[in-house]
Amino acid sequence: MELKVLTFVLGDEEFAIDIMKVDRVKEYEKTTKLPNSKDYVEGIINLMGEVIPIINLRKKFMLEDFEDKEKSKIIVIRFEENGKKMGFLVDDVKEVITLSGDKIDQTPEYSGLSAEFLLGIAKLENRMILILDVEKVLKKEEKLAIENIIK
Repeated sequence: MELKVLTFVLGDEEFAIDIMKVDRVKEYEKTTKLPNSKDYVEGIINLMGEVIPIINLRKKFMLEDFEDKEKSKIIVIRFEENGKKMGFLVDDVKEVITLSGDKIDQTPEYSGLSAEFLLGIAKLENRMILILDVEKVLKKEEKLAIENIIK
């Protein structure tokens, strides 16, 4: 089994998302804040007439916030379950790579940071990449709360 992924950086770590879930990558755009939303909800943007909520992955994963958001990127993903889109604010986007199944390990049971969000860990020659399960980054009730605010 092969998995084609988009890699990105968050703090000191490298992450990846299944390329089939990615709608587009765009430069940082100032967001409109949402009232009564969680601190990791950066706000919303207008993307070609569509309202897209932006999730600050640094805050969601309890990392230190961005020093300069102007340098960050937004990865717009599309959820399989309902076709809705959401943006993930990340430090930088790196590349698209193909991972063979033998390079991907299951997430260890004991891992702490966001382990429930991970599909696995890719081990390459000189780097390890945490593979995100975008469907699980937000819990169902968190997705609903955001959807209800932007309706």
